[in-house]
Amino acid sequence: MTNTDQDNLVSSSHTQEDNGLEVTLRPKTLAEYIGQTGVKENLSITIQAARQRGEPIEHILLSGPPGLGKTTLANIIAKELESAIHVTAGPAIERAGDLASIITNLNPGDVLFIDEIHRLNRTLEEILYAAMEDFALDLVLGKGPGARTVRIDLPKFTLIGATTKPGSLSAPLRDRFGLSFRLNYYAEEEIAEIIRRSARILNIQIDKGGVAAVATRSRRTPRVANRLLKRVRDFAQVKGTGLVDEQIGKQALDALAVDTLGLDETDRRLLTAVVEKFNGGPVGLSTLAAACMEDEQTLTDIHEPYLMQIGFLKRTPQGRTVTEEALKHLGFETKQNALL
Repeated sequence: MTNTDQDNLVSSSHTQEDNGLEVTLRPKTLAEYIGQTGVKENLSITIQAARQRGEPIEHILLSGPPGLGKTTLANIIAKELESAIHVTAGPAIERAGDLASIITNLNPGDVLFIDEIHRLNRTLEEILYAAMEDFALDLVLGKGPGARTVRIDLPKFTLIGATTKPGSLSAPLRDRFGLSFRLNYYAEEEIAEIIRRSARILNIQIDKGGVAAVATRSRRTPRVANRLLKRVRDFAQVKGTGLVDEQIGKQALDALAVDTLGLDETDRRLLTAVVEKFNGGPVGLSTLAAACMEDEQTLTDIHEPYLMQIGFLKRTPQGRTVTEEALKHLGFETKQNALL
């Protein structure tokens, strides 16, 4: 397995390998959607009220780490509203004409889903202001003294934006979302339920021990859980009887270098570098990225969120530091013992 394959295995970012798998396993209704209980309850009330009034719901901003179900939730909202959904992504919209083309093709009540909305440039954000607030599109035709502004009325629609970096959105755009929900990492019991559901859909034989083995190493992220389940299934088919039990699950994930808390080789290399090269920290991001031979954005977007969530890494004004829990997990002498 190459380093790239290994990084993709527990990365919460979407990969090409996930395309078919996620479509197959994606829940279609709020009732089927596991976890994020508070978000589901609030959305259910909002959707029911909007349907009773026969109106589109307010614009929605979904934020949180990748792999937690923002795209799935957007599709569910559209289905619950019995509305068509138009899907695009911030990086795919390069010019004002691209955005205008998408918005003017919406029908009344449609849902427009923009993934990675924080990556829209500021000019395009400004076009969205009037579209979201006044349901109108202001276009500038021509250049120089002969330029003129044309306003096009739009049907009432719902914009759903998804972002891993809500702080990167401009305040005027963020304020135009009537509803804002943050998706959090899942509890291990919820991940176990997701694995059982996915196993039923994929016709994978798995027992309680097998579910637990995969769930504990899934980084509390559904996308990672489904990806690991697929790999463990292959291992059970070739090395075992086809049944994913606790022993097969642990053997498979050990072979894939995913440890008992879901850390991969890059996670361990990052933590080890802070300990061995910088005495546990603090160390700046650029220095740490160079020491690990990794891209800064890869560390901040993929590895650091989970390591901070489980209490292994801390960000301080001076830089990153590892915790006592991380030292114990990696088998290092803790700082407290080192002083004795």
